[in-house]
Parts: sequence; C-alpha cells; structure tokens
Amino acid sequence: MTLPLVIVNPESASGATGDAWPGIASELATHFGAFQPRFTRAPGEASEIAAEAALKNRLIIACGGDGTISEVANGILMSGGVAELGILPSGTGGDFRKTIGIPARARDAARILRNGQTRQIDVGRVTYTNDAGDNESRYFLGVASFGMSADVIAKVKEGGPEWIPAKGPKWLTGRITFSLAMAETALKTAATKIIVQLDDHPEQHMTVANLCVANARYFGGGMKIAPEAKLTDGKFDVVSIGDLGAAKILTNAPRLYTGSHLGIDNVGHALAKKVLARPAAKQERIGLDIDGELPGYLPATFQIFPKALRVRCPA
Repeated sequence: MTLPLVIVNPESASGATGDAWPGIASELATHFGAFQPRFTRAPGEASEIAAEAALKNRLIIACGGDGTISEVANGILMSGGVAELGILPSGTGGDFRKTIGIPARARDAARILRNGQTRQIDVGRVTYTNDAGDNESRYFLGVASFGMSADVIAKVKEGGPEWIPAKGPKWLTGRITFSLAMAETALKTAATKIIVQLDDHPEQHMTVANLCVANARYFGGGMKIAPEAKLTDGKFDVVSIGDLGAAKILTNAPRLYTGSHLGIDNVGHALAKKVLARPAAKQERIGLDIDGELPGYLPATFQIFPKALRVRCPA
C-alpha cells in the first residue's frame, strides 16, 4: 500500500516550518503513523507534486499555511484524481483550517488525520489576468478578494508594515502581523471602484474598501469575514465593505474577527454561484488575493464547484 504523502513547504511562516519540521514529523509519526515526506523548493511546486501523487496516493497531506494547502488542493483537483486532502497546519494565517475545525497543534491535527472523517466540500475557481496579461485559472478553498486585502497580503509577505524588519520576527503571530498590515494599509489606500455581477442579476457599480468572494469563513489571519459561509451549500458568500474611510475601518476592525461586521452600514452580504468583477476604469490594475496568494488582477470570474474535493476533517 502506498504511504500517505506529506508535502512540506519549509519556507511557510517565514521559514518557521522548516525549523519546526523535526518536531512536527515526530508528532505525526507518533499520533498518525508512517508517511512519506516531500519538500517544496519553489512556489507552485506543491501543486505539481500533488497532481502527480493524486494518481496513486489516497491521502495527500499539506504541511504549511493557507497558500500551501491551496496549492496541494489545486494539484489534486487538476489531476482529476480521487485523492483526499489532509491538513497539517504550519503557516502565518491558518484561516482554512479554522473553518473545518483543524487545531493548530501538530499532535492534535495528526490525530484527526488518523481518526477523522472524509467530507466532500465545495471549491471555488477563479479565472483572472496574470502579470503577462493572459487569462489564467486556479481553484481556491477559502476566500478570494480584492481591494485592501491584496495590499495587506503584500505587506505580510514582506514581513509586515515598513517598520517591521523584512522577513518579520517569527514571534509575531499571523493575527498580529495581519492586523498591523491592515492598519497601515487602511491609512494609505484609496477605495476601489469596480463593476460586479452576481449570477444573472444586473451589473452593479460599486466603490469598496474590499470585496470578498468567500467559500470558507476566515481570511487575513483570523478575520471571520464570512460568518455564515458553508462549505457544502454550493454558493459563495459575497461580502463587500464599502468606502467607510480609514477611521471607521480601524474602529470596527475587532468586529471582523468576531464576525459581527455584517450589521455595519455600508457592509453588504449576498449569495451567488458565479461572480464577475472588473475595474470601473479599464486600465486600472486591481490585484487579487486568492487563499493568501497574489497571482493576478481583475477582470475575474469566480465560479463554485459543489462538493469537488475530499478533505479529512474532525469526526
């Protein structure tokens, strides 16, 4: 029988995953059992490894943050295989694992990998414009968004706000790093003017600080941006945060973490199976954040694929 494959991104969490791997491997062996590890060396490699392995491995485990988990899921989905995704969290954000209830500690996650149940969950697929100006597509598990979020992610990947050294200190938790980056971005970033269409409804001209197309509930290091999102309802939760201004965004930031922001004026929520979005000004470049990565720009089309991925979840 083929051993479960663990795809490890040693660079996730600013390199902390690589440092912690011996301890993680020990916990996994003790509380899960035998496995085969593979280490990534470059962005995108996790997808390639997963696509090849999905044809022969029954369980493929992603060890890293949301970006690593998303890459591994993309590999499984693109392969057309029936492999199951497992999660061994070790990253900056940890947002997707929160939605499905995977704990942060390696030993607890390992027990779920051993004793958990298989669920079939929805995934999103987004077609967007890449740096070369060509159309490109990828799947996402958690949240795709644009507006402030892309700038926040860029700052987090640089280590946080300007006054935090590059490759920020490892003691900074994902939540603190994201919060500081959001505060700086809110003070410097203007609202985004876009045109959005949900399903077959008429287009809407909108001015937003951020717009999220959510399959799962969390993004941005623990913000409960889509508190009502369900992974098995066949729909996106579309959450728009209007042009509130920096002061109101920062004042209400704690509500993003508790999921109580949907009651704020100029915050919208809708359900949709398909979302089209483009800049109101044709030449404007509006970056996309997809599962914590920055692959391209609007215009973009987001579509839901119901129950397309098998995931090992808590029983």
